[in-house]
Amino acid sequence: MKTRRLGNQGLEVSALGLGCMGLNFSYGKPIEKKEAIALIRRAVELGINFFDTAEVYGPFTNEEIVGEALAPFRKNVVIATKFGFDYRNGASIGLNSKPDHIKKAVEGSLKRLKVDVIDLLYQHRVDPGTPIEDVAGTVKDLIKQGKVKYFGLSEASARTIRKAHAVHPVSAVQSEYSMWWREPETKIIETLEELGIGLVPYSPLGKGFLTGKIDENTEFEKGDFRTTVPRFSHENRIANKQLVNLIETIAERKNATPAQIALGWLLSQKTWIVPIPGTTKLSRLEENAGAIKVDLSPEDLAGIDTLASKINIQGQRYAEFSQKMINE
Repeated sequence: MKTRRLGNQGLEVSALGLGCMGLNFSYGKPIEKKEAIALIRRAVELGINFFDTAEVYGPFTNEEIVGEALAPFRKNVVIATKFGFDYRNGASIGLNSKPDHIKKAVEGSLKRLKVDVIDLLYQHRVDPGTPIEDVAGTVKDLIKQGKVKYFGLSEASARTIRKAHAVHPVSAVQSEYSMWWREPETKIIETLEELGIGLVPYSPLGKGFLTGKIDENTEFEKGDFRTTVPRFSHENRIANKQLVNLIETIAERKNATPAQIALGWLLSQKTWIVPIPGTTKLSRLEENAGAIKVDLSPEDLAGIDTLASKINIQGQRYAEFSQKMINE
């Protein structure tokens, strides 16, 4: 597995990471803990060393799974986690990035992950109630104390990124980015390139849609958050199949799978982009890892852009209550 640099502070990770959220959160019934640990350890065998979790996943239990799975490989892996939500009785009640809350969240994450230092710490969502300068300053102090190595933001606007970066260098920004959500291309990517910050696309496979395995007849499990996503309504899945058809055509020509083309497309955009596809299946994990071998020429990319520009993706990417937490 090739490696890529995120930011200018020394963070180097595998070209593909593993998003661990779906192992026990948001996508229906969680898989057994033993299976989750086996999947994470198989990722290590495949050369993946970059793992993404958050305290809100579970909540809290996802970090515990990741920590246990990676304990034998601690010196050779990079673990990213996130703070930014407030909790009452184990459930999130909204955003909170006040300095004292950040410090408390970090102590909890360190314990659950069974680590002495968090490799990459993201603010999960921008908190309008706390100046970003205070957030960056708090993380800067945690880095000085040796509890955190690198600072990241998630779903932050270009303006917010600049403000945070002025207080302490941001190594990575995590935002949704894929062939069916290209909003980061409007302002975020040029800002990151100017400041020397890496981009970590989450949902690089369109929450599974770009794999070609989801259509208008797919029935999601109880608890799968995609049932609340407008983009996954029955009629929008029919309309959005146009993009999947395009990806499948390219995949056939390149002797690859649709998922590998979607990931390969992202990897081809910039050398400092590191997608973090998630999965609960070993076969999909191995398939995704094969994306690093996909060769898309400048002509291929130009052709994809030309054809994709004629497709109008239907539906918002989040339900209204979730959309309000995104600072775009």
